[in-house]
Amino acid sequence: MGWMHDMLEYMEKEPVHRRYHHNNLTFSLLYAFTENFVLPFSHDEVAHGKGAMLSKMPGDTWQKFANLRALYGYMYAHPGKKLLFMGGEIGQWSEWNYDWQLDWALLVYDDHRKIQAYVKALNKLYIEEPALYEVDFSWEGFQWIDFHDVDQSVVSFIRRASDPSDFVLTVANFTPVPREGYRVGVPAAGFYRELLNSDAASFGGGNLGNAAGLTSEPTPWQGQQHSIVLTAPPLAVVFLKPDKEAPSSA
Repeated sequence: MGWMHDMLEYMEKEPVHRRYHHNNLTFSLLYAFTENFVLPFSHDEVAHGKGAMLSKMPGDTWQKFANLRALYGYMYAHPGKKLLFMGGEIGQWSEWNYDWQLDWALLVYDDHRKIQAYVKALNKLYIEEPALYEVDFSWEGFQWIDFHDVDQSVVSFIRRASDPSDFVLTVANFTPVPREGYRVGVPAAGFYRELLNSDAASFGGGNLGNAAGLTSEPTPWQGQQHSIVLTAPPLAVVFLKPDKEAPSSA
């Protein structure tokens, strides 16, 4: 519940103010492994006048959906099991009403179909990547790359599977400003494939990202021996993973 309240308080802020609340984003990692936590966005947060998940997000309609995608992406990347209350997966505008059905009629609109597709893609990624769930309750499954970029509201970290060489890199940008040419340290050389990008057009985003992926450079950065230079899309989370072979340019 502490993580949920901190994250919602952070996400409800206008992005220009988030730099002053960066601790809300990172504080959970001080206690994440003291218990076996579930990360809930529960029914209690979408009722009693608190507003639906989508309506909590700041900005215009595009930004609200982008913020929500970024929030869900961060939840799936963060250590802990996931709980998303009904209606959140379709971007319901209205609060939960125990005496009424979900607003399934919203799925006639692209924005709502695309947030549903995004949650489906997150679920698929989650079950396909052991790094996102195998070591949820120990520091062995998590490694900060950088949590100090307060001014740009960007964080990056690694999730590791039981096999430490199997890892996923997550980069989250919580401002509406694209971060192009953004260097991130990585622990291994190679080609880093973009697994999922919440800014993809198929999810309702602006389709800014890293195409097939990026090749690392032998430039030490952020305590790592190698680094990649990527594009961090606005109000978005990207997941990357080293591939044994880079795709052919032919």
